[in-house]
Amino acid sequence: MIIGRVIGEVVCTVKFPKYDRQKLLQVQPLGLGREPKGGPMTAIDLVDSGVGDEVLVCLEGQSAVDAIGLGPNPVDAVILGVIDAVSFVPAREDGAWTTG
Repeated sequence: MIIGRVIGEVVCTVKFPKYDRQKLLQVQPLGLGREPKGGPMTAIDLVDSGVGDEVLVCLEGQSAVDAIGLGPNPVDAVILGVIDAVSFVPAREDGAWTTG
């Protein structure tokens, strides 16, 4: 999953039949410092987000397909949540995550 910012809407006169009632949005991926990272992508919106919202985007193939719940379908990116806040946990000095 990645963090992104919705930067626009996608309007289609014709869509893949399973997506007829789905909202498509342009999302700019963001780095941890909220800076743009890579090029924008189109994602299916499942949470009614809008332009300017920071969102959580699933890019994991079958997970994205399953999230939509429409059976087998071609999808790469799905917006699963609108982000209210992000906080980071500092690394432990005792190395508990790496020493087993």
